Amino acid sequence: MKTEKILFDESLPGGGLWSWRLRRHTTLRITDVEGGVNVGLMAYNADAPLDRLNLPDTLKAQYTAKLTCGHVLMSDMGHALLSITADTCGWHDPLGGHGNGTMTGKKYGVATYQEKRNDWYRNAHDNFLVELGKHGLGKRDLVANVNFFSRLDVESNGKMLFHAGNSKAGLSVDLRAEMNVLVVLNTCQHPLDPNSKYAPKPVRLTVLQTPPPGANDFCRNFRDESQRSFILTERLFLEA
Repeated sequence: MKTEKILFDESLPGGGLWSWRLRRHTTLRITDVEGGVNVGLMAYNADAPLDRLNLPDTLKAQYTAKLTCGHVLMSDMGHALLSITADTCGWHDPLGGHGNGTMTGKKYGVATYQEKRNDWYRNAHDNFLVELGKHGLGKRDLVANVNFFSRLDVESNGKMLFHAGNSKAGLSVDLRAEMNVLVVLNTCQHPLDPNSKYAPKPVRLTVLQTPPPGANDFCRNFRDESQRSFILTERLFLEA
């Protein structure tokens, strides 16, 4: 029987930024509060940050161009960082990247802190850098990010189209840490969201104590490549 214990629970407003060192076998549950949220996320081995999320390898190893339940977010060194153990949304974008200050200003206009206080217009690039800086990381440590709750459809000519309405209020995704993982995220709008109004949405973040994966774990056995990533990760924690 699956057991879990809530360690803490908090809200993150639209345009917000957040980071946390998830300990091995704890789970981060992200819940879309209003519907239509976008959550940009990067991940790093908290004990050796040069080992960080590698989305090209993650997608190639699991033969996919989207992320959902069963998929594992893999690192440069083939380790399992985060497993998607539950997902009521069903489609998360690993291709669209994130916007910066220039893109935000051109699309939504400029609203500074001096003018708007906490309602000023933030952008994902700067939010990522602010959070990375809290952990001694910077520009050279930026990696390709996942956009949770967003979906891109790709036409036959390769053009990527934002799929509006992919996520509804109350939908959630569970990310189980397979090692100690530094998670860095923000709730800025997807760079391909056609909405011309600055209107980022909030999320609920819940960190839970959850059981370690067993031999029959769905994510572990999703593909042979997934099994290998688990084995490599577990070797890091073998006692000498």
